[in-house]
Amino acid sequence: MFPHEEKLIRERLKREPNEVEKAMLEVMWSEHASYKSSRPWLRLLPTENEHVVLGPGEDAGIVKFDEDTWIAVGIESHNHPSAVEPYGGAATGVGGIVRDILCMGARPIALLDSIRFGPLERERNRYLFEGVVKGIADYGNRIGVPTIGGETEFDESLDNYTLVNVACVGIMRPEHLVHSYVSEAGLKLVLVGNRTGRDGIHGVTFASEELSENAEEENRSAVQIPDPFTEKLLIEATLEAVYTGKVRALKDLGGGGLTCASSEMAGKKGFGAVIYADRVPLREPGMTPAEVMISESQERMLFAVKPEGVEELGRIFDKYELEWSVIGEVINEPRYIVYWNGEKVADLPVDLLTGVPTTEWELKPYSAERPVETPDVGFERAFDLVWSSPNVISKRWIW
Repeated sequence: MFPHEEKLIRERLKREPNEVEKAMLEVMWSEHASYKSSRPWLRLLPTENEHVVLGPGEDAGIVKFDEDTWIAVGIESHNHPSAVEPYGGAATGVGGIVRDILCMGARPIALLDSIRFGPLERERNRYLFEGVVKGIADYGNRIGVPTIGGETEFDESLDNYTLVNVACVGIMRPEHLVHSYVSEAGLKLVLVGNRTGRDGIHGVTFASEELSENAEEENRSAVQIPDPFTEKLLIEATLEAVYTGKVRALKDLGGGGLTCASSEMAGKKGFGAVIYADRVPLREPGMTPAEVMISESQERMLFAVKPEGVEELGRIFDKYELEWSVIGEVINEPRYIVYWNGEKVADLPVDLLTGVPTTEWELKPYSAERPVETPDVGFERAFDLVWSSPNVISKRWIW
């Protein structure tokens, strides 16, 4: 967070945020969670036509295939996590985009991956390559969602780094659409899936910063831990819950954890939320309320349900042996309040968390001109070099 942003927050609150509030604001005001630098440019892209049912603004976009079938599509990057821990980073990238499709009420049916690496002649790049490919393969195969396409390139500019972009496609009936926001107060917030641990804490802030030379040692705890077997159960339980018609809103817990999912769910239409953080099932003892609120432990979903619908959905989650807990409720007042063992530990305007101002950067002219050296080689040698390049040969050895 920039100093001028911290000043803006203090002016808005007319006080200094406490430890829990500061942790939540840091993740929500990160580039990864807020798109504060890229939003003006993303708005320039075309997003509407007769086929678009739902454009940008929720967890995935939806296009119409025919009158009875809609297709949900989403894509996201998991670059920094994959550069630090390639297997876990790539696997949780798959898990996250699958849950984004699931959030809309669609069944995930296919994955596509666009991945980039440095030259494979170097050991570090081979390590990243092997871990990323295995992470993608293992997670998709174990949840039963196949990788049906993608692309891979190798370039000197990505030496010691990797780009991992994962796309997912889902299929749904129009009547099963669930939005990521609530339209009424009084709903119960139900957290379902894995227990919450310390993995992924400050994952979005780490993903918004430049990696240091010691990133692998310093940031490994910011990378989430994949659990595809729980994700498979979560897919089936979530869809069964959606088909009851009792789910009023649905979000997955990805970047920013519980703070991001619940504040965005409540705040989009001007509502607020009360969160009882001590009711969140924990994986590790001694976790603080700040850690609980910003943990990015994977395979978790947040449901908004009318009070009379909680029991029916609970029976579905019990059938799939998924742990669940009512951890909060939607309120009319546009505030975001967190309790811990009966004590109020955070109280913020909800739009302070979700309404992050745009960051404007100085625009500078860019020149891509650079000298190109033409190697002095004969035709046969040039032919061999081109056709042996991993960017030209078949990618079958990868997929």
